[in-house]
Amino acid sequence: MLSPHEFATLLLVKDAPNQVDMDREELDALLEHQLVQLESLASGRQQWRITEYGDSALKAIKRFS
Repeated sequence: MLSPHEFATLLLVKDAPNQVDMDREELDALLEHQLVQLESLASGRQQWRITEYGDSALKAIKRFS
């Protein structure tokens, strides 16, 4: 089960990935649960991205809220 902070971070990764602080502690838990991944951009920068599993988890959570 995700904590409120992890859920909020997952939403942030989905809606505004370029605004996510790369050092957020919640990202470790989301990465461990394979809800997000770190993507390398053509510019050489890295950015968090929600996985298909993470997107499915968000849809399931939204249905029950």
